[in-house]
Amino acid sequence: MPSIEVFIAFSVVCFLLSITPGPSILYIAARSISQGPSAGVSAASGMAIGSFIYVVATVLGLATIFKYSPIAYTGLKIAGAFYLVYLGWQYFKPAEQTAGSPLLNKKNNLAIMKQSLVVELTNPKTALFFLAFLPQFVNNAEAQVSTQLLILGVIYTLITLCCDISIALLSGKLGNWLNKNNRSSHWQDKLAGSVMFILAGVIGYESMK
Repeated sequence: MPSIEVFIAFSVVCFLLSITPGPSILYIAARSISQGPSAGVSAASGMAIGSFIYVVATVLGLATIFKYSPIAYTGLKIAGAFYLVYLGWQYFKPAEQTAGSPLLNKKNNLAIMKQSLVVELTNPKTALFFLAFLPQFVNNAEAQVSTQLLILGVIYTLITLCCDISIALLSGKLGNWLNKNNRSSHWQDKLAGSVMFILAGVIGYESMK
Protein backbone atom coordinates (compact mmCIF):
# COMPACT_ATOMS: atom_id res chain seq x y z
CA MET A 1 0.00 0.00 0.00
CA PRO A 2 1.26 3.53 -0.76
CA SER A 3 2.18 5.56 2.31
CA ILE A 4 0.06 8.52 3.42
CA GLU A 5 2.71 10.94 2.15
CA VAL A 6 2.80 9.29 -1.26
CA PHE A 7 -0.99 9.15 -1.37
CA ILE A 8 -1.33 12.89 -0.65
CA ALA A 9 1.39 13.89 -3.11
CA PHE A 10 -0.05 11.62 -5.78
CA SER A 11 -3.59 12.92 -5.25
CA VAL A 12 -2.48 16.54 -5.53
CA VAL A 13 -0.60 15.86 -8.77
CA CYS A 14 -3.57 13.93 -10.17
CA PHE A 15 -5.93 16.80 -9.37
CA LEU A 16 -3.67 19.36 -11.04
CA LEU A 17 -3.34 17.17 -14.11
CA SER A 18 -7.09 16.57 -14.23
CA ILE A 19 -8.02 20.26 -14.29
CA THR A 20 -5.40 21.13 -16.90
CA PRO A 21 -7.21 21.90 -20.18
CA GLY A 22 -6.75 19.12 -22.70
CA PRO A 23 -8.53 17.02 -25.34
CA SER A 24 -10.60 15.05 -22.82
CA ILE A 25 -11.95 18.19 -21.17
CA LEU A 26 -12.83 19.68 -24.55
CA TYR A 27 -14.55 16.46 -25.58
CA ILE A 28 -16.63 16.27 -22.41
CA ALA A 29 -17.50 19.97 -22.58
CA ALA A 30 -18.65 19.56 -26.19
CA ARG A 31 -20.93 16.69 -25.22
CA SER A 32 -22.43 18.68 -22.35
CA ILE A 33 -22.99 21.84 -24.37
CA SER A 34 -24.71 19.88 -27.12
CA GLN A 35 -26.94 17.56 -25.10
CA GLY A 36 -26.84 18.72 -21.50
CA PRO A 37 -24.96 17.77 -18.33
CA SER A 38 -26.16 14.17 -18.28
CA ALA A 39 -24.51 13.60 -21.66
CA GLY A 40 -21.28 15.09 -20.33
CA VAL A 41 -21.40 12.88 -17.24
CA SER A 42 -21.95 9.86 -19.48
CA ALA A 43 -18.96 10.89 -21.60
CA ALA A 44 -16.83 11.31 -18.47
CA SER A 45 -17.93 7.89 -17.20
CA GLY A 46 -17.08 6.20 -20.49
CA MET A 47 -13.64 7.77 -20.53
CA ALA A 48 -13.10 6.75 -16.90
CA ILE A 49 -13.86 3.13 -17.80
CA GLY A 50 -11.35 3.40 -20.64
CA SER A 51 -8.75 4.81 -18.26
CA PHE A 52 -9.31 1.96 -15.84
CA ILE A 53 -8.83 -0.55 -18.65
CA TYR A 54 -5.51 1.10 -19.44
CA VAL A 55 -4.60 0.95 -15.75
CA VAL A 56 -5.11 -2.81 -15.82
CA ALA A 57 -3.14 -2.99 -19.07
CA THR A 58 -0.27 -1.12 -17.42
CA VAL A 59 -0.29 -3.49 -14.43
CA LEU A 60 -0.20 -6.46 -16.81
CA GLY A 61 2.57 -4.88 -18.85
CA LEU A 62 0.51 -4.64 -22.01
CA ALA A 63 1.08 -0.88 -22.30
CA THR A 64 4.69 -1.55 -23.24
CA ILE A 65 3.41 -2.65 -26.65
CA PHE A 66 2.66 0.98 -27.51
CA LYS A 67 6.05 2.06 -26.18
CA TYR A 68 8.06 -0.35 -28.31
CA SER A 69 5.77 -0.70 -31.33
CA PRO A 70 5.50 2.62 -33.22
CA ILE A 71 3.24 1.02 -35.83
CA ALA A 72 0.68 -0.12 -33.24
CA TYR A 73 0.87 3.24 -31.47
CA THR A 74 0.42 5.30 -34.64
CA GLY A 75 -2.25 2.98 -36.02
CA LEU A 76 -4.37 3.30 -32.89
CA LYS A 77 -4.02 7.08 -32.87
CA ILE A 78 -5.11 7.34 -36.51
CA ALA A 79 -8.07 5.06 -35.80
CA GLY A 80 -9.03 7.36 -32.94
CA ALA A 81 -8.77 10.43 -35.16
CA PHE A 82 -11.09 8.89 -37.76
CA TYR A 83 -13.54 7.93 -35.04
CA LEU A 84 -13.64 11.53 -33.81
CA VAL A 85 -14.28 12.69 -37.37
CA TYR A 86 -17.18 10.24 -37.52
CA LEU A 87 -18.58 11.57 -34.22
CA GLY A 88 -18.14 15.14 -35.38
CA TRP A 89 -19.98 14.44 -38.62
CA GLN A 90 -22.96 13.15 -36.64
CA TYR A 91 -23.45 16.66 -35.27
CA PHE A 92 -23.49 18.17 -38.75
CA LYS A 93 -25.88 15.64 -40.31
CA PRO A 94 -29.39 16.96 -40.94
CA ALA A 95 -31.59 15.92 -38.04
CA GLU A 96 -34.53 13.66 -38.82
CA GLN A 97 -37.62 14.55 -36.88
CA THR A 98 -41.13 13.26 -36.66
CA ALA A 99 -44.15 14.82 -35.02
CA GLY A 100 -43.83 14.71 -31.24
CA SER A 101 -40.41 13.01 -31.30
CA PRO A 102 -36.97 14.35 -30.38
CA LEU A 103 -34.17 14.74 -32.86
CA LEU A 104 -33.01 11.31 -33.92
CA ASN A 105 -29.35 12.21 -34.23
CA LYS A 106 -29.21 12.83 -30.47
CA LYS A 107 -27.58 9.92 -28.68
CA ASN A 108 -28.85 8.47 -25.43
CA ASN A 109 -26.52 8.43 -22.44
CA LEU A 110 -25.58 4.77 -22.83
CA ALA A 111 -24.58 5.34 -26.46
CA ILE A 112 -22.52 8.37 -25.45
CA MET A 113 -20.78 6.33 -22.75
CA LYS A 114 -19.90 3.60 -25.27
CA GLN A 115 -18.61 6.15 -27.80
CA SER A 116 -16.53 7.85 -25.12
CA LEU A 117 -15.07 4.51 -24.08
CA VAL A 118 -13.94 3.97 -27.68
CA VAL A 119 -12.49 7.49 -27.81
CA GLU A 120 -10.43 6.81 -24.68
CA LEU A 121 -9.29 3.35 -25.80
CA THR A 122 -8.09 4.75 -29.14
CA ASN A 123 -5.88 7.23 -27.31
CA PRO A 124 -2.66 5.27 -26.65
CA LYS A 125 -1.19 8.32 -24.89
CA THR A 126 -3.23 7.25 -21.88
CA ALA A 127 -1.40 3.94 -21.72
CA LEU A 128 2.00 5.57 -22.10
CA PHE A 129 1.07 8.15 -19.47
CA PHE A 130 0.25 5.46 -16.93
CA LEU A 131 3.37 3.52 -17.88
CA ALA A 132 5.58 6.58 -17.22
CA PHE A 133 3.63 8.24 -14.40
CA LEU A 134 2.43 5.55 -12.01
CA PRO A 135 5.84 3.91 -11.33
CA GLN A 136 7.15 7.26 -10.02
CA PHE A 137 5.02 6.77 -6.91
CA VAL A 138 5.68 3.07 -6.37
CA ASN A 139 7.98 1.82 -3.63
CA ASN A 140 10.04 -0.92 -5.25
CA ALA A 141 11.28 -2.08 -1.85
CA GLU A 142 7.80 -3.25 -0.93
CA ALA A 143 6.13 -6.35 -2.22
CA GLN A 144 3.18 -6.40 -4.61
CA VAL A 145 4.32 -3.64 -6.94
CA SER A 146 1.45 -4.54 -9.24
CA THR A 147 -1.01 -3.94 -6.39
CA GLN A 148 0.50 -0.51 -5.77
CA LEU A 149 0.18 0.33 -9.46
CA LEU A 150 -3.44 -0.79 -9.49
CA ILE A 151 -4.33 1.26 -6.39
CA LEU A 152 -2.65 4.38 -7.77
CA GLY A 153 -4.34 3.90 -11.12
CA VAL A 154 -7.76 3.60 -9.51
CA ILE A 155 -7.12 6.74 -7.44
CA TYR A 156 -6.10 8.67 -10.55
CA THR A 157 -9.18 7.47 -12.45
CA LEU A 158 -11.55 8.45 -9.63
CA ILE A 159 -10.01 11.90 -9.18
CA THR A 160 -10.13 12.53 -12.92
CA LEU A 161 -13.73 11.32 -13.07
CA CYS A 162 -14.78 13.77 -10.33
CA CYS A 163 -13.06 16.65 -12.13
CA ASP A 164 -14.55 15.64 -15.48
CA ILE A 165 -18.04 15.45 -13.97
CA SER A 166 -17.57 18.97 -12.62
CA ILE A 167 -16.61 20.12 -16.12
CA ALA A 168 -19.67 18.36 -17.53
CA LEU A 169 -22.01 20.05 -15.07
CA LEU A 170 -20.55 23.51 -15.68
CA SER A 171 -20.61 23.03 -19.45
CA GLY A 172 -24.15 21.71 -19.19
CA LYS A 173 -25.25 24.95 -17.57
CA LEU A 174 -23.81 26.82 -20.53
CA GLY A 175 -25.66 24.48 -22.86
CA ASN A 176 -28.93 25.00 -20.99
CA TRP A 177 -28.47 28.75 -21.25
CA LEU A 178 -27.90 28.45 -24.97
CA ASN A 179 -31.01 26.27 -25.28
CA LYS A 180 -33.11 29.17 -24.04
CA ASN A 181 -31.93 31.19 -27.00
CA ASN A 182 -33.47 29.80 -30.19
CA ARG A 183 -30.89 31.49 -32.36
CA SER A 184 -27.96 29.94 -30.54
CA SER A 185 -29.41 26.44 -30.11
CA HIS A 186 -28.80 25.75 -33.81
CA TRP A 187 -25.08 26.30 -33.29
CA GLN A 188 -24.65 24.07 -30.26
CA ASP A 189 -24.32 20.88 -32.31
CA LYS A 190 -22.09 22.69 -34.80
CA LEU A 191 -19.81 23.76 -31.94
CA ALA A 192 -19.66 20.22 -30.57
CA GLY A 193 -18.95 18.78 -34.02
CA SER A 194 -16.26 21.37 -34.65
CA VAL A 195 -14.54 20.41 -31.40
CA MET A 196 -14.52 16.77 -32.53
CA PHE A 197 -12.98 17.78 -35.87
CA ILE A 198 -10.32 19.90 -34.14
CA LEU A 199 -9.39 17.07 -31.79
CA ALA A 200 -9.18 14.68 -34.74
CA GLY A 201 -6.95 17.16 -36.57
CA VAL A 202 -4.62 17.52 -33.59
CA ILE A 203 -4.35 13.75 -33.20
CA GLY A 204 -3.77 13.30 -36.94
CA TYR A 205 -1.09 15.99 -36.96
CA GLU A 206 0.70 14.42 -34.01
CA SER A 207 0.56 11.01 -35.70
CA MET A 208 2.32 12.35 -38.78
CA LYS A 209 5.16 14.00 -36.84
